[in-house]
Amino acid sequence: MTDTSSTPTDDEFTTASGGPAENGLALVTGASSGIGLGLARHLVQNGFDVVVVAEDDALGAAADALRVSGRQVLAVQADLSRPEGVEEVWTQVLGTGRPLAAAALNAGVAVGGRFADTPLERHLEVVDLDVRSTVHLAKLVVDQMVGTGSGRILVTSSIAATAPGPFHATYAASKAFAHSFAEAIRHELKDTGVSVTSLMPGPTDTHFFERADMEETPIAQGPKDDPVEVAGKGFEAMMAGKPHVVPGMRNRLMSEAATHLPDRLATPGMGAQTKPPEDDPTG
Repeated sequence: MTDTSSTPTDDEFTTASGGPAENGLALVTGASSGIGLGLARHLVQNGFDVVVVAEDDALGAAADALRVSGRQVLAVQADLSRPEGVEEVWTQVLGTGRPLAAAALNAGVAVGGRFADTPLERHLEVVDLDVRSTVHLAKLVVDQMVGTGSGRILVTSSIAATAPGPFHATYAASKAFAHSFAEAIRHELKDTGVSVTSLMPGPTDTHFFERADMEETPIAQGPKDDPVEVAGKGFEAMMAGKPHVVPGMRNRLMSEAATHLPDRLATPGMGAQTKPPEDDPTG
């Protein structure tokens, strides 16, 4: 579903002052809250008009808050886990009549718990949204940006990408895919004027753990980063064309440790942080 009430025509998609946005047009998915909304805020504060995408009804209020900046905001409510949803978003982007200068592919979902005990449908949703839709939308964005000879792309991965992740196995694997995918296409695009950056946040103070049914896990009970600060680091890295960024010293240390440990040693440590209480024999 598209928020057509906020859909401008090609001629209307300009700043409130009447001129084009200083830095062009940007796309942000998963933009109704958390890191995605933070990225959208940094973009409008730095002169971008934005197309913001999410499935939930909170997108409308998020878009209204972004419009206070004076930038044009097009809100597209769509389910990116379906190919039709991705195509709908792209139709709206093309409808602005303007090429993208930046794109933050941030939409994602997770499911916590033992793989054997959780519904297949939830795991397939993770694959559909975190993997398939990322590839689908990235292909559309990359083809356009290569055609214009410039662009900045940010793909939200996670420090969960650095080691196998028991008790959120599909999510951790999807984020490993996202990071590898971003690094690979970055290399392919190095002479095109298009850069790709992988954002690898650690635990962040969003609705992530609640939505994944992981609220009672040790990692959910521990310290979390401010999503606005995480988004700021992601925005800065994207605009600088950096390969990847891990916001926060704690997360960088965890990421480095997991990267250098063999999986047989890193996996139990990850599992201890994401284990549900019912899986703890002492609990």
